[in-house]
Amino acid sequence: MKRNRLIGAVAIAFGALTLWSGGMVLFGPDAARVAAGRVVPFVLWFNFLSGAVYIAAGIGILQGRRFGKILASALALALAVLFAAFLATIAGGQEWETRTLAALTLRFAFWCLAAWASVTMRPASISARS
Repeated sequence: MKRNRLIGAVAIAFGALTLWSGGMVLFGPDAARVAAGRVVPFVLWFNFLSGAVYIAAGIGILQGRRFGKILASALALALAVLFAAFLATIAGGQEWETRTLAALTLRFAFWCLAAWASVTMRPASISARS
């Protein structure tokens, strides 16, 4: 199904970019850390570690497998919890970057959409022999 391919491919690309960008800030040169600005450490670590899960979910969605649906739903839920923790942290005075809020909003919206789309898709029909 086209929807599976699109969502799965986007999820895999999103995961690869997440691993790369998070890895650069966490383990890369000082310039990458400086460019990241006022990071919220638990958000950075969650995003970096979830990159691999994004890729696994994308593969599952591409293949129409149950684990893809489960991972997409789990990611949407985990991001909702992360978002709430992030908002509570910044309400408490933690410095943060506007792009962190934008990135969390994008991630949460994407995984909500992916979870909804993967749960509502019909399984591929199997032709019956006559």
